[in-house]
Amino acid sequence: MFNKPHSETDMSRRCAIVLAGGDGLRLRSFVKRLRGDALPKQYVKFFGECSLLDKTFQRAHRLIPDERVFTVVSQAHLAFPEVRQQLGGRGGAGVVVQPNNRDTAIGLLLPLAHLSARYPDSTVALFPSDHFVGREKLFMAHVDAAFGVIERDVAKIILVGIPPTSAESDYGYIVPAEVRSNAFPCGTRVVREFIEKPAPIVARKVVAGGGLWNTLVMVFNVKTLLRYMRGVQPKLYEGFRRLRDAVGTNKFKPVIEKIYQQAQPVNLSKDFLEVLPKRYPSQLLVLPARGVYWSDWGSEERIVKAVRKDPRLDRLGEIIAIHNRAALESKVRSMA
Repeated sequence: MFNKPHSETDMSRRCAIVLAGGDGLRLRSFVKRLRGDALPKQYVKFFGECSLLDKTFQRAHRLIPDERVFTVVSQAHLAFPEVRQQLGGRGGAGVVVQPNNRDTAIGLLLPLAHLSARYPDSTVALFPSDHFVGREKLFMAHVDAAFGVIERDVAKIILVGIPPTSAESDYGYIVPAEVRSNAFPCGTRVVREFIEKPAPIVARKVVAGGGLWNTLVMVFNVKTLLRYMRGVQPKLYEGFRRLRDAVGTNKFKPVIEKIYQQAQPVNLSKDFLEVLPKRYPSQLLVLPARGVYWSDWGSEERIVKAVRKDPRLDRLGEIIAIHNRAALESKVRSMA
């Protein structure tokens, strides 16, 4: 399934974008107790000398060379020495700084403006930087398979989904269409709809019906994504076009500042991907990544669950102690 060879041309067109522009607000209080500051979670070194961002780069580099990995961060992040250190060896061309966080859609389009100027015919994998992935080699084998599908059919976009181990009500779900044929390779299926953070009873029904957790790991052809973005979010696409036209010129900085001043937050999942199956039926696919442990580290409970599962996490004892102490303090307050 995952061992079909790729042509050298296909491999040379592969790029990646790592989303690291978020401020980690949901986990800020936990990081404050752990470190004493507000360092966004993707830069926190839960793994000894490695942060979540470092781990994301390591996964991307299994398939894509460093010079074709682009990263978006927010200007405020650079105030932290750890952030400058983690980004310092990557070179200026691969690190794109946004003035502030305007959510994930513009956070994708900004580095895509740089990437498409250099690699206009590329196939791109998108990676959020705040996820924990176990069995990384297997996970990236699924991403490699997604690359192969897109390289054979550039009209498609593929999301990597995770078969749920529980009915989490705080996750987003991808609901595949019913299987009617073997039209799509590698087990990919057409996306029927998305369900974002369902109530517990709805989550159980979604899981029972074959729904998948949405990782937001996505593989697409540059021109295809931009064509669909123009159809679904024309204002956002117009901002992208202005950015791309300004790349490499002295106009870029004032253009980006003006766009970010005017832009409203646009969420990639809710405001683009959820609309895509309705506007362009059968063009959005999902590939289930089976046998992989995955967690979106948006809460300390998920971190504690992950570190209990994986003893290689260096800060295991410290993280669990902080979590338990917070739980005890909360219980005492409720009894007062």
